[in-house]
Amino acid sequence: MSTGSKHALNWTSLLVAIPVGLAASLVTLGFRLLIEGINLLMFGSRQDVTQAIGVWPWYTWPLIVGGGGILAGFFLRYATAIEQKATVRTDYLEVINARLDAVPTKTSLFRALSSIASISSGASIGKEGPMVQLSALVGSLMGRFCFKNLPLKNTDVVAMAAAAGLSSVYHAPLASAIFVAEIAFGISALQRLIPLIISAGVAVLTMSALGYRSAIYPFAHAQFALTPENMLLTVLIGLLAGLAGWMLIWLIAQSRKRFSRVKSLPLRLGLGGVMVGVLAIGSTKVLGNGYEVIVEIMAGSFMLKGLIALLLLKMLATAISVGSNAVGGLFTPSLLTGALLGVVVASLAALAGLPVDNAVIFAAVGMGAVLASVSQAPLMAMLMVLEMTLNSSLLFPTMIACVLAFMVVYRLQSSSTYPVIQRHFSRSDAKFDFDNGIISQFIVSGAALQPQDPVGKALAVSSLKRERFVYVINETGQFMGAVSIHDISRKVLDKEITLNSPISCVTDENFPYIFENQTITEGWEAFARVTLERLPVLNNPVERKFLGALTKTSLIQKAKDFL
Repeated sequence: MSTGSKHALNWTSLLVAIPVGLAASLVTLGFRLLIEGINLLMFGSRQDVTQAIGVWPWYTWPLIVGGGGILAGFFLRYATAIEQKATVRTDYLEVINARLDAVPTKTSLFRALSSIASISSGASIGKEGPMVQLSALVGSLMGRFCFKNLPLKNTDVVAMAAAAGLSSVYHAPLASAIFVAEIAFGISALQRLIPLIISAGVAVLTMSALGYRSAIYPFAHAQFALTPENMLLTVLIGLLAGLAGWMLIWLIAQSRKRFSRVKSLPLRLGLGGVMVGVLAIGSTKVLGNGYEVIVEIMAGSFMLKGLIALLLLKMLATAISVGSNAVGGLFTPSLLTGALLGVVVASLAALAGLPVDNAVIFAAVGMGAVLASVSQAPLMAMLMVLEMTLNSSLLFPTMIACVLAFMVVYRLQSSSTYPVIQRHFSRSDAKFDFDNGIISQFIVSGAALQPQDPVGKALAVSSLKRERFVYVINETGQFMGAVSIHDISRKVLDKEITLNSPISCVTDENFPYIFENQTITEGWEAFARVTLERLPVLNNPVERKFLGALTKTSLIQKAKDFL
């Protein structure tokens, strides 16, 4: 039996993943070069905006960032108008999760232009968002025009391209593949994961062939010692990172709420840009996505007071940029927040007398933990730190910190920065409730008569209640069986019984039933064995008292929340 067209894992998907990964890596490279070219045009330098903006006087910085925001707002307003008119979903994660036909081309391009305007002018936003969105768009176009005759869904090609795009940005193929599987699909199933890994791996090979060979944050020289003091710091950083992630998500929500009062998108993004530009007067390190700043932190270039101030300013700047609807990602800003938090906590611990050999190594632990809390994808976060730093000694502490940070955010019931993950959580909770709920939660009243009652009364009750079966109970409420209205009608017409005959003469004593303390899953299985719409519910196998009925519809309504 051939399963090639029925499963996500097949030779076709593996072969398609190779050109998709190649194309996605070239898209991200083109985006990066475009940003560098704009920086060269605006600032006369290819340096990061945190250094390049210094060629202009400080009092012009709010105007530069604000002007970029206004331009970004015009592009975003046009994209939003198209989305509302055509009721389309642009975000690649939404496209994959909803299994839609394609990533919209026009809205993706205009959102990318909006992002370019924001990023080039120094908005505190990540580059990875538009890079991966454009990669997903290219994957969608390839799926529609190059692979349309293959037994492969377009959303699977989009997922490959998204994983490849993220991989080429961070040089982390495994974490990137996990991210798409974990966030978009809501699972890490092997069948869906392997093509993503191949596509992401091809993207890294392409970037390496083009000269981008090193780890994005080379940090192999320092080793994490598994001492009690270091593990205590790891636990503390994980907990604080969860709070920091929750705070960042809360700040973004508050920022969006307040910026929503400004109806004009150009004005909204322009105002956000001006505010970030004002914060940049305190430190230009708040501009951009934060990559260069992380490198400086790992080199030990900051004093403690500067780290604390930058941590607060960066979180505020990121919340302003994202809240004003600047198109971009939160990956690198989250990584910078985590790096700052990790070094601050380790430095304070050293001042308190704890034996901290190298405070900078906790930057990587903090990076993973805050990323896990903001993205709510802990598996991706721990793998990404490992791949970005090429430091295997960080795996265990990062695992601990990421899990703790994720649990803090989860227990605080924080909304995710990715709306699709909230739906995964809702489905997971609904499935848990379904598996662990009991029948007593769904009992409804059921028509019941006693054995001596006439069959005519059963017909009347059935007509009133619109039920095919009437249950039979004795004087103490014990279940005796059920009578079929169709059987009564047939026997009355055949003159085997009269309307005054007792219903005991047509009672089915072997009628199926369930008990109130059985699980919903057992109730579902009971319905699978019969063709009934309702089943009588009894209190227990000994007393067998009739309590009411369970309907198949109620279970279907409960199951639809996670199906």
